[in-house]
Amino acid sequence: MSQTFIKQPEDFSCEHCGERVVGDGYTNHCPRCLWSKHVDENPGDRAAACGGLMPPVGYVARGGGFAVIHTCEKCGRQKSNQLAPNDDLAPLIGL
Repeated sequence: MSQTFIKQPEDFSCEHCGERVVGDGYTNHCPRCLWSKHVDENPGDRAAACGGLMPPVGYVARGGGFAVIHTCEKCGRQKSNQLAPNDDLAPLIGL
């Protein structure tokens, strides 16, 4: 975990699929469609002015599990995020 990580327990509605998501402070993408939103410069800081939607574009093995790779549709920033146990993996098929 980054030293700059700021835990932000927030609930949100996914702007891609409409799913109501209950955040636990580590939640940064929708567990149904795996889309994210570009709101952070560093995890949890909510400092990004971009606000673009970030679709899942791939995944990588990381830390004994997998991380989903997101790319911002607005600015092109790419980042990876650990998949959670309740994430639906179906959206990753075909990536």
